[in-house]
Amino acid sequence: MIAITVLIMTATVLAHHSFTAEYDQHKPVKMTGKVTEVKFSNPHSWIYIDVESEGKVVNWALETGAANALIRRGWRKEDLPAGTVLVVDGWQARNGTPTANVNTVTFPDGKKLFAGSSNEQAKTK
Repeated sequence: MIAITVLIMTATVLAHHSFTAEYDQHKPVKMTGKVTEVKFSNPHSWIYIDVESEGKVVNWALETGAANALIRRGWRKEDLPAGTVLVVDGWQARNGTPTANVNTVTFPDGKKLFAGSSNEQAKTK
């Protein structure tokens, strides 16, 4: 039983990644798009948005902090129904895919929420 517990804990630790392993802090991104899906989960939550650029629509996967941390920052999953327009500031994935680590999300009414980025240089207020 102890061996299985240690094995599970090791797998969890190895599955978690550092910001610099996945994202490039020298490639900031800012985009506006419509929410298509939200996954509140741990250790990271994800927001998916459709971003239109040059006549093409690209679905971006946006990594945020854990669901519990987001809730403490004022997030509610109900505030992000499909179709909600968001302005997102964050950092591009190193592999060039439409994936980003989020710093802030701004709603059409100007409300701004911090996403709990794992980037050490991210703003927290």
